[in-house]
Amino acid sequence: MTPEPVDPLPERRLPLSRRQVIAESLVVAGLSLGESAVYAVVRLIDMLSRAPLAEQEAKLNTSASERPWFDLVYQLLGNGFALVPVALVLVLLGRDRLLLRGLRAAPCASPLPEPPGAGAQMQLPGAQCAEQEPGRGAEAAEAHSPPGVLARLGVTRAPGRDLGRGVLLFVLMGAGTLGVYAAGRALGMTAQIQTDNLGAHWWTVPVLLFAAVKNSLLEEVLLMGYFRIRLHMLGLSPWTVIVVLAVFRGSYHLYQGAGPFVGNVAMGLVFGWCALRWERRRGDTIMPFVWAHLLLDAVGFLAPGVLHMVDAG
Repeated sequence: MTPEPVDPLPERRLPLSRRQVIAESLVVAGLSLGESAVYAVVRLIDMLSRAPLAEQEAKLNTSASERPWFDLVYQLLGNGFALVPVALVLVLLGRDRLLLRGLRAAPCASPLPEPPGAGAQMQLPGAQCAEQEPGRGAEAAEAHSPPGVLARLGVTRAPGRDLGRGVLLFVLMGAGTLGVYAAGRALGMTAQIQTDNLGAHWWTVPVLLFAAVKNSLLEEVLLMGYFRIRLHMLGLSPWTVIVVLAVFRGSYHLYQGAGPFVGNVAMGLVFGWCALRWERRRGDTIMPFVWAHLLLDAVGFLAPGVLHMVDAG
């Protein structure tokens, strides 16, 4: 038998209106990166109203308490709760899978099932398939069901290849980031970035690594996974989606100045181009971007002297 062609974007067939997709996306953005973007703009205006941007500092990973144990608790809670939007979008994408599975099974179901009466049970769409085709119903439903959420995002597809691609992106974007940061500092359009402000504690390195993991999962799962899928559902062209998400990526870094904004927009364009190229061959995958982002943040947090060398130069 000829295998059924894979739908590159099965979510287009979801029974969701354009208004529902927009409303859901705005809520997710408001709970996560959209909130950060608004605060970044306000913080940038505040900083510019005080002094030239080049004379100010943008501090990351700041201490939350003078007492080390409470500071550790605050750091773990802050980074942990920041991952809740990731769990939310995985739940929403999982709901998409259930809806798609119901749609694919619907042709086997009666168009208007009777409401359940006393002692009766409501049958799900496609339940009659198993009765009409004994022994084939479960196999047919499974064969035509959409991939799971993690598989849809390419998490388990080829971990070695994804890590290799992530390392290459890290090298490329790392060099570009330093160059853009240096240019922004030289032009007086970028604040001095301080990436480690936790002090010297036994837990400092693990917490900074946790923060890097949090940033990579939060940004890449939402941007390269959820929001990319939702914008495609709205009918936007692939490159329109890439540009929109790249500008969005840069927006919540605005408080650091023009250099990080431009650098993150460029990173979004490169990531989007790579995703567009790779998914045409083997399907969607976000893991190279998660790995690249994780390595960028881990090096930036654990080796702040690299940025200090740029400032000194």
